[in-house]
Amino acid sequence: MFWDYFHIGWDHIINRNAWDHLLFIMALSAIYVFKDWKQVLILVTAFTIGHTVTLILATFNIIRFSSTWIEFLIPVTIMITALANTLMKKFTPKTIRLNYFLALAFGLIHGMGFANGLRSLLGKESDILLPLLGFNLGLEAGQLVAVLALLILAAIWQGVFKVSRRDWVLFLSGGAFMAALVMAMERLPFNL
Repeated sequence: MFWDYFHIGWDHIINRNAWDHLLFIMALSAIYVFKDWKQVLILVTAFTIGHTVTLILATFNIIRFSSTWIEFLIPVTIMITALANTLMKKFTPKTIRLNYFLALAFGLIHGMGFANGLRSLLGKESDILLPLLGFNLGLEAGQLVAVLALLILAAIWQGVFKVSRRDWVLFLSGGAFMAALVMAMERLPFNL
């Protein structure tokens, strides 16, 4: 049972249909380099904590939100994160702490994006603790792999091609922002 849910969590991130979550991870981790690995671990864990809180509350039917609004808000979180990156002038440990709070707060919204599906799966289980742990550890592992891939790309571009850290951040954040803007426009929960 644990491994089944671990794989569901993994697939929630490492999946060609998980563009919204991968874009969010890209926007969140765009400002980091390998020497920031401890901060990246905190970042990924903060997102998982936010995600977990929402999943628990939704699983026990304490909260419910319109999936139409959540699907719209997910790309909005990506755009806000990407915009915050572009406004950052220096990448010191103190200035990049904002991303911890963005990861935690926006993890709540992203968790709602999968809450309905997971609620129906967990509703069949007599004990949800182990499946929920498996899901979240799979989610965490998938996020770490995605962030590691981005850190490797950043090292290559910054080390081999001599792209400045600022230019790298602007490139990734700009790409994430534009992709999220298109996604948000496609998911508008109201008519213009």
